[in-house]
This record gives sequence, structure tokens and C-alpha cells, in this order.
Amino acid sequence: MNDNAFTLETHTAGDGYRWRYRRYPAAGPERGRVVCLHGIQSHGGWYDLTCRRLAEAGYAVSFLDRRGSGLNEQARGDTPSGRRLLDDVAEFLRAQPPAPGRPTFLLAISWGGKLAVGLQRRHPGLVEGLMLLCPGLCPRIGPPRRERLRIAWARLVAPTRLFPIPLDDPELFTATPSRQQFIRDDPLALRQATARFLFESFRLDLYARRAAKQVKVPTLLMLAERDRIIDNARTRAFAARFPRDVEVIEHPGAHHTLEFEPSPERYLGLLLGWLGAQT
Repeated sequence: MNDNAFTLETHTAGDGYRWRYRRYPAAGPERGRVVCLHGIQSHGGWYDLTCRRLAEAGYAVSFLDRRGSGLNEQARGDTPSGRRLLDDVAEFLRAQPPAPGRPTFLLAISWGGKLAVGLQRRHPGLVEGLMLLCPGLCPRIGPPRRERLRIAWARLVAPTRLFPIPLDDPELFTATPSRQQFIRDDPLALRQATARFLFESFRLDLYARRAAKQVKVPTLLMLAERDRIIDNARTRAFAARFPRDVEVIEHPGAHHTLEFEPSPERYLGLLLGWLGAQT
């Protein structure tokens, strides 16, 4: 595909917020649809290669930049509630024209995994499968205790007060020097979030745990052996609670952001292989 592989589109949420997303049309006959959710700090621009490969394989891809993140400057780093973030995804999915015989899948990366799992409880039946890439369901990293207390207090008295997201070291995401520099220089990366957002993120953790028993669609779980952001053992145990069998693939020697590996071809091949088996 050429450099114009995607277009920037706008979706208006039920509360009037207008957020941007990248749309990659399928090359050739459309086999299915993939809607992508990014991590707490990243945005759709980190995953262009994955989106292009999916589109080349016949999938129409929509990569949603979460409200207040990436391309969306309004209310930067904030959200009214965790439920609103779940509703954003559900409203987008419901707004898509019907596509008989072409299933829709959620591809959720890192923090976006909370939304993918939570959606199965709050808005079940909107997708035919989940692809969870190093999902942030059981994180290793979070604010220290004193910072958590400050966030909880600010949420009551100054909910839009900004706090640093505790992922300021690019080496947490990748060992590839060029990609580390990309993260350092990225003007769209989210470095801070409001007390309200961080509090709602914690509430989404609890909500996702309750939603685990309602993940009744085929699921692919990809893990990175050297992930320093999420706990792989706890994540495996979390996914074992899903009623449907989960295919688990752990990538030897890989770090958190699989697209940023020196040779992402294995990851992409396995992702497309699983998706092809479902369609």
C-alpha cells in the first residue's frame, strides 16, 4: 500500500465529543473489520505497520485515538468516566454500516485491553473476537503509594489536575534504539493525565476483573517474554477465567510493543494467521 494508506476521519460521541481516528480500507474484497484500541500513552500512529498489513490482507481497519489522546487535543489526558470510554467504542461500532458475512474484531494493545474486556460486559455482542496484544490487565507499573493518595484527593477537589503517567522511559516499550527515539520525540504521545482519568483507569481495572467471565468470543492473547510493563503470569491467569478457550502466544525475547521489535514479521504472521482462521 502507498503512503496514502489511511484517511483521518472524525466520529462524534453521544456526549458531543468529536474524536479522530485513522481508517485503512481493505485491499481487495473485504474479509472482515478490525477496530483497534491503543495504550495509555500511545496512539494510532505507533501501529501503522500492523494496520497496513491487516488492510493488505483484506481487513478494513479503524484505529481509534482515545478521547484526550493522540490526535484529540480537546480535554487532553482526561475523561468524564471509564464508562464513557467504553461507550465511545460501543457507539463507534454501532455506527458502522452492516456488513453481512464480514465479522468485526477488536484489536486492543496494552491499556486498551481494559476497554476490550470491559466492553464484553457493558456492551456484549458487538464483536466476533478479541486480539489482546500485551494487554494492560495486570500491570507491573503504577504510581507510588504517595502519588496514588495525591491522585485520589485531587480527584475530589481538582479532578483535572495533571499527573505524570509513570511510563516515561522508552526502554519500557522497546529495546530498539530508533523506536526509543521515536517515543521520546513523539509530539502526540500522552505524558500526563488528569486525576479523574487515572482514578477511572483504576476503576476500569476492577470492572475488567468482573467482566472476565463474560468474554465469550474467540480470543487471541499475545505476550512479550521481556515485558516490563505487564505481568505475563498474572495476565495468563486472568485470561484463563474467560469462558471460551484463549490462544496464547508468547514471543521469545520480545518487549512490550511488538510492532517495535527489530523483526516484527513473526508477530504479524501469527496475528494474521489467527485472524484468517476466524474468518
